[in-house]
Amino acid sequence: MSRTLELSPNAHINKSLLDKYMALPMPDGKIQATYIWIDGTGENVRCKDRTLDFIPQSPSELPIWNYDGSSTYQAEGSNSDVYLHPVAIYRDPFRRGNNILVLCETYRYDGTPTESNKRKSCLEVCEKAAAEQPWFGIEQEYTLLDVDGRPLGWPKNGFPGPQGPYYCGVGADKVYARDIVDAHYRACLYAGVKICGTNAEVMPAQWEYQVGPCEGIQIGDDLWMSRFLLHRVSEEFGIVATLDPKPMQGDWNGAGAHTNVSTKAMREPGGLAEIESAISKLSKHHERHIRAYDPNGGKDNERRLTGKHETSSIHDFNAGVANRGCSIRIPRGVSDQGFGYFEDRRPSSNCDPYSVAEAILRTIILNE
Repeated sequence: MSRTLELSPNAHINKSLLDKYMALPMPDGKIQATYIWIDGTGENVRCKDRTLDFIPQSPSELPIWNYDGSSTYQAEGSNSDVYLHPVAIYRDPFRRGNNILVLCETYRYDGTPTESNKRKSCLEVCEKAAAEQPWFGIEQEYTLLDVDGRPLGWPKNGFPGPQGPYYCGVGADKVYARDIVDAHYRACLYAGVKICGTNAEVMPAQWEYQVGPCEGIQIGDDLWMSRFLLHRVSEEFGIVATLDPKPMQGDWNGAGAHTNVSTKAMREPGGLAEIESAISKLSKHHERHIRAYDPNGGKDNERRLTGKHETSSIHDFNAGVANRGCSIRIPRGVSDQGFGYFEDRRPSSNCDPYSVAEAILRTIILNE
């Protein structure tokens, strides 16, 4: 265990002591529900629990709840209640049984969505675009940190060897904390998140998992729930998972949320023409997409999209086949078979997937 992990309070707790309490039988008809929401930063999640005396079959059966928005950067102290509207239910991998995780939208006292509620407008766009059956898959990159903010396993005074051996690596000198990755993977599968894979990334202590393919709004719901599970699992290990798009300056890869996109027409023979048409539309709205692709209007991506480390420049739009230095990549296999999907490599690791999906659908389907 590294020196800083020894300083982590969570790493000191004897987790086995919890087992005897979690083994206590639940009273008949009672379950625990964890309500989860996006706070005012637009990139962090919050949660709190309540007891229910029924097992809900859909989010609409769940009670609307509230919380102190003045403590989550979402309201003034003089009028602090923000309302939680349940929108999706997942199984709880921590408490198991009939207990649930509840993803929520956030609304102000007057019924308007909070600034960080990007889901409402995304859902409206998804419904308008539904006939095209848009599918999304997002590659979520993240970095594991000690509690002092240093990448896990890195020397405290210095740096690991240059990038090269770490991507999809195996071995204690190349890979750190696979335990968290495996725990998170299984937790997502149990919860009902459509996670489809995982791998070690280019920078040591950096990992990736993939969510999808999901149709419409589900990509945002599943990705946000997967992030909650990532932070929650890491918490138990006394390790921090950061979605910062450039956690280490210098000759190190940043972290993105590459977004794979297709419509029904793109997935059918001859679909490459549809993909090329979509790329042409995207080329005309590069700045609008950059503003939508991180929670700070492009400021976070400025640190990452430098034209180096498998990125395009934030100032340029380009596309290519099998080129990881492009804004938009057409996979080699898609080019060869003439149909499939394209990959938008611009979204940052801390993007709001609702904002990303909405921007893409507005551009390539609604022609806005």
